[in-house]
Amino acid sequence: MNNRTVFTTIGILLIVTTCVVSCFVVPSKAYERNSKNVYDAIIVPGVPFENGQWSRTMKGRVYWAKFLYDKGITKNIIFSGSAVYTPYVEAKIMALYGEALGIDTADIYTEERAEHSTENVYYGYKLARKLGFEKIAVASDPFQTVMVKSFANKLNLKIDYIPMVMDSLMTIPLLDPDIDPTTAAITDTSWKALPDRESGFKRFKGTMGKNINYQEDN
Repeated sequence: MNNRTVFTTIGILLIVTTCVVSCFVVPSKAYERNSKNVYDAIIVPGVPFENGQWSRTMKGRVYWAKFLYDKGITKNIIFSGSAVYTPYVEAKIMALYGEALGIDTADIYTEERAEHSTENVYYGYKLARKLGFEKIAVASDPFQTVMVKSFANKLNLKIDYIPMVMDSLMTIPLLDPDIDPTTAAITDTSWKALPDRESGFKRFKGTMGKNINYQEDN
C-alpha cells in the first residue's frame, strides 16, 4: 500500500473542508512561513485508538509530527490526549507510534489530561511552558487548526500553527510499526467513555474550552 492510498481519506477531508478553512488557514502558506522557525516543541492533539489499530487520522498526525521533527522544525513533540472514547491514553499510543517510527524517546512528551481539542492546546501549552519551552506550535490537520486557533487567541497563548500539508506528508515512506498498546491501556475498571459520563451539553462546553478551571491551572 503506497502513501497516496493510505492518505486518500485525509486528502478527501481536506478538500471538503477547504472552503471552510481557506478563509482562516492556508496550509502551504502557514507551513512556508513557520517552517523557517525552529520550535522548542509542537503540540499534537490526540485521536482515539480503536479496534487495536491506529486510524488514518492518527497516522496522519503522527507522521506530520515526524516530518517536522526530521526537518529540524521542532526539537520536541508533545502528544496530547487522555483516554476519552476508548480505554487507551491517546497521548501514550501516539508516543509509542512516534518512537516506533524513529523519533527519539527523549524528545517525546505526553500530556494525558485533555479530552477536547481546546484542552489539547491549553494543557499542552501549559506542559510546554512547565518544561521550559518557549517557542511552541500546534501541528494538526487544517480543520482542527481553525477550531483551536480562535480559542488560543482569546487566551493570548503565544502559539504558532503548522497545519498538515498533504504534498509534504505524501513524501514520507509509509510504515505500520507494531506497538504494545497495553502499556497505554487504562486498567481501572471504573473507566467510562466520555459520552457515558458527560451530557451532550457538557461535552459541547468542553469543546469550547468551558470545562477548564483556569484559576486552578494558573
